[in-house]
Amino acid sequence: MIAQIEPTQFKDWIGAQSAAVTLLDVREDWELATASVIADGFTLKHIPMNDTPARLTDLDVNAPIACLCHHGARSQRVAQYLMQNGFTNVANIAGGIAAWSQFVDSGVPQY
Repeated sequence: MIAQIEPTQFKDWIGAQSAAVTLLDVREDWELATASVIADGFTLKHIPMNDTPARLTDLDVNAPIACLCHHGARSQRVAQYLMQNGFTNVANIAGGIAAWSQFVDSGVPQY
């Protein structure tokens, strides 16, 4: 089962980790250009969902990874894929960047 983290819980989740956290944004390039989170206490990595299999080695299998997309569906699929490929500390940002904008940082544009 993939952990579901509300955007408002993300900082607490980071604090509970024993290693540096990666926020994996799986949206398309145009989406990232439209709206993005600001890395604060974590590393932001962008790998569009369809590129994940080819770029799996770009990620540290031992690092905590939280996946982010627009509303949470694509990031959930990527999180499941990571778990199936040996990643053990994976979470999904529930509601995606839309919820992030609504509940954490209203400066992040809605689209």
